[in-house]
Formats: sequence, structure tokens, C-alpha cells
Amino acid sequence: MSEDACVADRTSQDDALMKALYDEHAGPLLGFVLRLVGGDRYRAEDVVQETLLRAWRNADQLQRATGSIRPWLVTVARRIVIDGHRSRQARPQEVDAAPLESMPAADEIDRALRLMTISEALSDLTDAHREALVETYFKGRTVNEAAAVLQVPPGTVRSRVFYALRSMKLSLEERGVTA
Repeated sequence: MSEDACVADRTSQDDALMKALYDEHAGPLLGFVLRLVGGDRYRAEDVVQETLLRAWRNADQLQRATGSIRPWLVTVARRIVIDGHRSRQARPQEVDAAPLESMPAADEIDRALRLMTISEALSDLTDAHREALVETYFKGRTVNEAAAVLQVPPGTVRSRVFYALRSMKLSLEERGVTA
């Protein structure tokens, strides 16, 4: 028999062995392993696959054994689960990405810091200057509309806004904000 024929014969025997192992033992083994891994189907399927792979690697020993090989498969699967559990315990916990996803983006942090700084600078203004600035810049009212709301002449609103902006500039510079 040629070397290629031997390899082909061995391959077909391996395929037949794996198919027989899978057909006979995979279902019950999966049910057993599912209980061991707390219902994690993907992990259970991985354990069953590794168990059948080890059975294939030890096919010569298993063929010489008398009786069913299921007890051997169950023992191997149980040890794989235990080894997996121990390796996860020995390794430090991996970082969960969820908290990182809930952190605001750098733009949002910068915006929040700007707003805090502006709020602090606004608190340095007199009430009259702050009200004029809020009505015109933050609420978007015209000078005449702001004058009507504040019940002062439009010229007073212009004057208060001018001095409020000058004071804000100085207050922001004191806090390290430059234009």
C-alpha cells in the first residue's frame, strides 16, 4: 500500500471515528456540560468539542478499553470545565467596557468645564449686569426686547451689556481662560 493510500485510509478512519463519537456521545455530553457551566451554551459546545478532540487524539487507548467510553468522556469534560474555571480565577478580571462607554466624550467634558467656568464668572457680575447679559446673549433677545423685560431703557441695556462683557472678560482671564 502506498503512503498516500495509507494517509487516505487513516483520514477516512479518523472521520468515521469522529462521526461515530459525535453521533453517540455529543448530545448527552452537551446536556451534562451545560449543567456544569451554568447554561452557557457556547462554552458548553466548546467543552464538548475539546472533549471529542481529546478522544480522537487518544483513539488507540480508547479502542483497547472495554465497555463504553462515555465515563471517560464525562471525566475529561468535567476536568476541562474545572481547568477553565481555575484559569479564570487565576487571571485578573478583564476590564468591562460598559463603564468606558458610559463616560462622556472629551467634547462633552470640555463643554461642561466651559459652562462651569462661565457660570462662575457670571456669579462675579452685579445682578443688573448679569440680567442684561442673560437676556441678550443667553436668551437671544434684542436690546429692545430685553429692555421691555427688564423694564429699563434700551440705552441702559446696551450700557449694562457692555460693562458686563468687560467684567466677564476680566473674570475669565483670572480663571485662565484666554480668547
